[in-house]
Amino acid sequence: MTVHQSAAPAPLLRRRVSVQGLVQGVGFRPFVHALAAELALAGHVTNTGEGVLVEVEGAPAAVDGFCRRLAAEAPPLADVAAVHQEDIAATGRAGFAIAPSRPGGGASPVGGALIPPDVATCARCLAELADPKDRRYRHPFITCTDCGPRFTIVTALPYDRAHTTMADFPMCADCAGEYADPTDRRFHAQPVSCHSCGPQLALVVPGAPALDGAAALAGARRLLAGGAVVAVKGIGGYHLVCDALDAAAVALLRRRKNRGDKPFAVMARDVAGAAELVHLDAAEREVLTGPARPIVLLRRRAGGDGGPSPRVAAALDAVAPNAPDLGVLLPYAPLHHLLFGLPGDPPGPALLVMTSANLAGEPIVTDDAEALVRLAALVDAWLTHDRPIRVPCDDSVMRVVDGAPLPLRRSRGLVPTPVPLPASVPPVLAAGGDLKNAFAIAEGRRAWLSGHVGDMDDLATLDAFDRAVDHLRAVCGVRPRLVATDRHPGYRSARRAAGLGAGADPIRVQHHHAHVAAAMAEHRRDGSRPVIGVAFDGTGYGDDGAVWGGEVLLADYAGYERFARLAYVPLPGGDAAVARPYRMALAHLRAAGIAWSPRLACVTACPADERLALEHQLASGLHCVPTSSMGRLFDAVSSLVGICHRAGYEAQAAVELEGAARTHGPAAQGYRFALHAEDGDARDGSAGAVCADPGPVLAAAVADLRAGADAGLVAARFHAAVVDLVRRLCALARERHGLAEVALTGGVFANAVLLSGCARGLAADGFTVLRHHRVPPNDGGLALGQLMVAAHAADREESAPCAWQCPAG
Repeated sequence: MTVHQSAAPAPLLRRRVSVQGLVQGVGFRPFVHALAAELALAGHVTNTGEGVLVEVEGAPAAVDGFCRRLAAEAPPLADVAAVHQEDIAATGRAGFAIAPSRPGGGASPVGGALIPPDVATCARCLAELADPKDRRYRHPFITCTDCGPRFTIVTALPYDRAHTTMADFPMCADCAGEYADPTDRRFHAQPVSCHSCGPQLALVVPGAPALDGAAALAGARRLLAGGAVVAVKGIGGYHLVCDALDAAAVALLRRRKNRGDKPFAVMARDVAGAAELVHLDAAEREVLTGPARPIVLLRRRAGGDGGPSPRVAAALDAVAPNAPDLGVLLPYAPLHHLLFGLPGDPPGPALLVMTSANLAGEPIVTDDAEALVRLAALVDAWLTHDRPIRVPCDDSVMRVVDGAPLPLRRSRGLVPTPVPLPASVPPVLAAGGDLKNAFAIAEGRRAWLSGHVGDMDDLATLDAFDRAVDHLRAVCGVRPRLVATDRHPGYRSARRAAGLGAGADPIRVQHHHAHVAAAMAEHRRDGSRPVIGVAFDGTGYGDDGAVWGGEVLLADYAGYERFARLAYVPLPGGDAAVARPYRMALAHLRAAGIAWSPRLACVTACPADERLALEHQLASGLHCVPTSSMGRLFDAVSSLVGICHRAGYEAQAAVELEGAARTHGPAAQGYRFALHAEDGDARDGSAGAVCADPGPVLAAAVADLRAGADAGLVAARFHAAVVDLVRRLCALARERHGLAEVALTGGVFANAVLLSGCARGLAADGFTVLRHHRVPPNDGGLALGQLMVAAHAADREESAPCAWQCPAG
């Protein structure tokens, strides 16, 4: 009798897999569970402070297949930065589980856990929201693993419900069942809730009983339809909301908020509604409808090209006076969709003004008790809820230039996604600037930029800065050893950040050097080769004590040379000249030797007694700091051509000048700056900076105006002159130093006409152009450059310091 022996079972392989990147709060553990089940693998997966840790055991081919597919097939919101594998001893235990999370050591130079940004409501949740048969029908807080709040509710790592502001909302049996079911899309979705166990709406109207739930929503819709202003608590803070097509309501909100002529953003029900108001190309549509759902600046449609009716066009003039663009966003929270109404609801507003609930420059309001006090003079009612907001997060603002996104405010939907760095840096806190403040924390090859904090000129914003620093340090696990700040001796951000460091003296970074370094870092330039940095903005503290802002620097992270600048003119009265552009126009005319003719709009805009005082001030130099600011030159030309004489909000004169140039179209012939060289330094033989004199530009503009040219033509020719100036200066820098990369940075490059003209012209001239796509060109991106310069300065201190020199051509 023959005895047949069965084949020995194949050996099992067990592998420990560490995954780092954006892998918490995006459905990654449910994805791992499903993949392990498909491949018949045992083991477990858990969140840690560094990311996600997986152990899988099974047939070697299945384990290898699991590891190959882990990054390639990750959920859409995930971003796998690194996968580390290690074979370990097999245990023979069956089954695969999601294990309880465990703490870790925080961020490291090679990776760490990342918290996702807040994500707009997904299509499947929206379908359930509108389905009367679904148990989450009309639930204002519907969410799943693919959408909903993340950054604004997280309190610590690892990302679990206990570490979010949903911790005080125990799940009901139905939600807990979904949360524990590996086949459900709400499997381990931390903000999951329903009508029974989730947050609740409340409507507070002075002098009336409070309403809850569905009654609160219906009451808020009635108030908006009746012309009221309602404070609505959203994802990252409160909004002030009114019917955008009700001119009286818009005027009421503008008056209460002391808004001046600054445009409001509007929320449209859907893309079709937005397309009736603005031009939308494919790139703009993609940004508008993406998961971040930012405010997008879009060209308004005129009434004759399939655009809005005369009534709607007139209403939009009240929403965005004198603005060729309209800031548009789409609903990104379930509550927004409910405010517009579902089928069967009473009619309500078709377009809503959505503006941050704050006074100008202050942080957005997030606390419920604070909202009742600080917003009392601004609103008629509050539509609130009881889910706390851990950190303020204003709406992001974007525009699209030449088919590519240009962030103007990087906040909700984009924060705290890190910016990858071209080199490893020590733990550092960069303070940013005092206007449009956004700070940054970095370690290793990642930088986490904060959301928009605000203007650092009041105690509320300073306190918000402190809280935001504490929160970002907690969620990214970085404990800064270095502090980087602006060199301006009066910047509040610098003083505030210095008190948050580890005791070391802050590293002070020149303002425009930081702008150029930010553009370099965004494009992963390692600093081994300098770039030509064109840094145009309104103000930055210069090495000579002047107000810089029209700079061409030859720079890397180690240092810079001021290759060229706009000619100095007096800044008469400092902030007074910023608020009254006619003062800058008169200062520029005087510097150019052009008489203050009463035929010029900027002259007649200045009251006679102020004009006399200004003449004396300019002659004596009293309170006249010299400035090379390109932003102030834009202000001057805006007033010169009669567009804007008094600025009610930041950059109003320049924004309206850009609008006039865009409406006119490209000029066949532009003006031309004069160039001359300053004296060099006899001690070292270095050449002086090239000085760009705007006098000939102003003289030609005045001649055009006297000949009857309209403002749009002069605006277009001025923009062409600045583009020509940039191209000439960059060509000169290349000729002398052999550099072929140009960084376009600073707040002036938020101007689409200028940015597009410079980028296209420089590319035609053979340059590689670095333009911002991930961080704003304005001071909202300043911190990224500060931290890169500071990291290199600290590295040089540990080695031998050396003087910076630009290579000769």
